[in-house]
Amino acid sequence: MRHYPTDLLLAVEHVERSLTAGSLPDLADALRRAGVAEPPRRFDGEQLMLGLDRLLDGVSQYPWQPLTDSNDVVETGPAGTVVLDDREGDAPDRGAGTAAAAGAASGAASGAASGAASGAAEAVLRGLLLAWALGNEVVVRTARPGLWTAVMDALRAADTPLPAGRVAAPGTPVAGVAVDVPALPEGASPALDCQAPWVHRLLTRRHLPGVTLAQARGADAERDARMAARLRFLTARARRHPYYADLPEAADVRGLAALPVLEKADLEAHSPPAGRGLRSGGPGTGEVLRSGATSGDPRYIVYSRADWDNMVREAIPVLYGMGLEPGDRVINTLFGGGMYGGLTTTFSELARMPVEAYSTGQFATVDDVLMLTGRFGANVVLGMPALILPLLRDAKQRCPELRVEKVLYGGTPMTRTDRDWLRTALGARVVSSVLAANDGAQLGYQCASLDGTLHHLNDDYTLLEVVDEYGTPLPDGAVGEVLVTTLQKFEGPLVRYRIGDTGRIFHHACRCGVSGRVLEYLGRSDGLIRFKGETVLYGDVLAVLEGLRVSQLQIEVFSEGGKEILVVRTESPVPPDAAEVRELLVAEFPVLGALQDFDAALDLYELRVECHPEGRLSRNAVSGKVKTVVDRRLEVSC
Repeated sequence: MRHYPTDLLLAVEHVERSLTAGSLPDLADALRRAGVAEPPRRFDGEQLMLGLDRLLDGVSQYPWQPLTDSNDVVETGPAGTVVLDDREGDAPDRGAGTAAAAGAASGAASGAASGAASGAAEAVLRGLLLAWALGNEVVVRTARPGLWTAVMDALRAADTPLPAGRVAAPGTPVAGVAVDVPALPEGASPALDCQAPWVHRLLTRRHLPGVTLAQARGADAERDARMAARLRFLTARARRHPYYADLPEAADVRGLAALPVLEKADLEAHSPPAGRGLRSGGPGTGEVLRSGATSGDPRYIVYSRADWDNMVREAIPVLYGMGLEPGDRVINTLFGGGMYGGLTTTFSELARMPVEAYSTGQFATVDDVLMLTGRFGANVVLGMPALILPLLRDAKQRCPELRVEKVLYGGTPMTRTDRDWLRTALGARVVSSVLAANDGAQLGYQCASLDGTLHHLNDDYTLLEVVDEYGTPLPDGAVGEVLVTTLQKFEGPLVRYRIGDTGRIFHHACRCGVSGRVLEYLGRSDGLIRFKGETVLYGDVLAVLEGLRVSQLQIEVFSEGGKEILVVRTESPVPPDAAEVRELLVAEFPVLGALQDFDAALDLYELRVECHPEGRLSRNAVSGKVKTVVDRRLEVSC
């Protein structure tokens, strides 16, 4: 059975709270008598997490750490059995149970007698915590077994899975790794202690060449236990926020369904600047992003420094999985500025990879594309379809020999017609999509073996569910609304957030070697058009128009002179005839035409079609997205 450092962190935090609250007086007194000053400080969970995060290059990714210079991993594991010697001399063992009674009588003499032992007790405690954090069985050879039994019992009282531990008499032969823990210099941080040479004796590291992070996780026989540990840690950290103060623990992924759904209105009400319910109150660190605000007021998303590091660590394997390779030269046209995250996040990720990046942002011009592909040999374009398709078509018109080897895109879906054009006209051998959101960063990605709207999921980073309107999980393959739970974002975490997307999830053994869950992304859940009392799906309309080379589609419904008007607006490299589009839509969706279930003499509905060249539909100034469905029937005039 594998053990996880996050479970030890929860146990340490439990003991720290108990000592601070005075609910473990016998243990506190026993530790003081052993020379451990200020016992609560020796169970500093925040400093221990910081140290483990640096030691493991991501405590939340344990046991695999992806290598940024390649697309394979290092696997970290315990050394086995760790033997710690409590060298406190001949001091008698009073034990935790008798410490309180003996403390007052011992006075200063006890403190003096244990002076030589003070470093020993603290060293054993540090060794025990770090050895357990790394999954090792621990044997403490000691003349005061009551003390260390009490420490282990206090940690186990947190009821998280911890490795085996026991005490033995001094000098008892024990098979294992004997670790001599040096004294910690006065005032030194426990976080720095994790970088000391002795700590590396507590773990093993094994390079797995050719094995990606997604492949390692997909082949893991202990997936359920791994995900349960992720959820235990998330729910505990989430309870630091006022909004989640009473959040129950999810014992495993199945238990997640018992937790409440976070609706958009609640998220907005408790997020900055409107509310503080999703702020932990801890010191501010990291990066703050804003939502695209394609509808409503912007919202601000806080990533602590650790959250940001987790996001970048998890995103680099995603970019590799999408087809990026060492030595690539990337034109990054994602939107930036105004605290929007697209350019900011990818800038942080590409900067750690062995690639050369040209961060033009949304201000990229045809001249930029031609100069960068010509003079710098740029072979990758990263951006949103609404921006890069018109840009690349104009560049191709000006320079017929233009070639772009890879196109990585996100933000909105790309039609099959446009993907085919990139492959045939530009010679792109990779056209792959990433699903991401400012709220929780990357949600899924396409490898070279996936196409259309299928995306691999990264459940260890962002866990997705598909549910019905009441938040009840649906079986694999069923279509429903997507809920997002952020397993490695702990400041302003999202637990079962209804993100506004629809899709279906099923297991897929992919040709790329990744076996796991994939999401078929079916668009925004608000992409429903109600017209004449019937429902038409935005995605269905776009699929019908793909044959006319439509790149962007917007549908608007509003009232005018007692009539309901539905306007279909398209963007295409060569705009089709509006009458042809109208005829096709009415044939495929009769409800959009003259068909109605009431008096035909009543003129209450109208379908209008507008066909525009690329780049003519309005884009959101922050996110660069075209708003897909606009329903103005409910707007109130002031």
